Amino acid sequence: MSERLLTISPSPHIHSPLTVPQIMRVVILAMVPALLFATWQFGLGAIYVSSLAVIFCVLSEYVIVKYLFRKSTTIGDGSAIITGLLLAFNVPSNLPWYIILIGSVASVGLAKWTYGGLGNNPFNPALVGRVFLLISFPVQMTSWPEAHPVWTLDGATMATPLGLLKEGLRAGRTVPDIMGELPSLTDFILGLRAGSLGETSGLALLLGMAYMLYKKVITWHTPVSMMLGVVLLSGACWLYDPTHFAHPLFHLLTGGVLLGAIFMATDYVTSPVTQRGMLLYGFCIGILTVLIRLFGSYPEGVSFAILIMNAFVPMINKYVKPPRYGAKPSTQKH
Repeated sequence: MSERLLTISPSPHIHSPLTVPQIMRVVILAMVPALLFATWQFGLGAIYVSSLAVIFCVLSEYVIVKYLFRKSTTIGDGSAIITGLLLAFNVPSNLPWYIILIGSVASVGLAKWTYGGLGNNPFNPALVGRVFLLISFPVQMTSWPEAHPVWTLDGATMATPLGLLKEGLRAGRTVPDIMGELPSLTDFILGLRAGSLGETSGLALLLGMAYMLYKKVITWHTPVSMMLGVVLLSGACWLYDPTHFAHPLFHLLTGGVLLGAIFMATDYVTSPVTQRGMLLYGFCIGILTVLIRLFGSYPEGVSFAILIMNAFVPMINKYVKPPRYGAKPSTQKH
């Protein structure tokens, strides 16, 4: 018979009516509320950083694929655009162009195409770029513009709520005393605070999550379990000593918890494939985030926590999986 009846290909063998470009378009649309709020909040800085990050990521992918791998261009799948937007969402809105360029090359070249491109990278590309920049340019990556509409590329900078909390505790102050100088929880939800370009407005991020859930691009397991991990551990510490540990809602609504839980921990390539695996993966990210915040040298820990758990995804996929069809539980071997 000339007709091929059997197609042999690597796993996972998951069928979906959505193509990769369609999924990427849904994610891009889900990021629009946060991007619009960032534009209102940071003005030209948000437009400048977002545009450059997308352009540099797309150009990096084009050059690498076309001239190093000698393959047909892959920029049409939209993954480079997502990487650029997520990188922009994780940096200050006053970052110089050359640092954005370095971060884009690190995200696409180092984190993605070193492993063979989309579907092969073990670590989230945008977070690799963000951590690379944080280590290489710590001053520029921690200079946060003030949280109000600034329609210039230069503006006053201030510390984030997490940074102010860390500095205050190191100075011997108590949490209630520090909290009196910080924005309210309502301001945290709306995004009226300093921070990276895409993390400030919890409401805008939750709107994006609702849209992706509606389109069935993501499931609730990873983001909800990550938020639960953050709330449970920070809540236990707060109940133990509220003078030295902040309220769990503070940890949930500040920093990059919502951004990481919704847009980065849910990355198909670098997250588990089973629902039980997603629950374990997300919960561990939440726990690690709080541990780094409370006991690490950095005030924020979301990026490090997600990258650490990215490394454990193959193990989670191996040991947290459903039984093989037709096999008895006692005969299952990992």
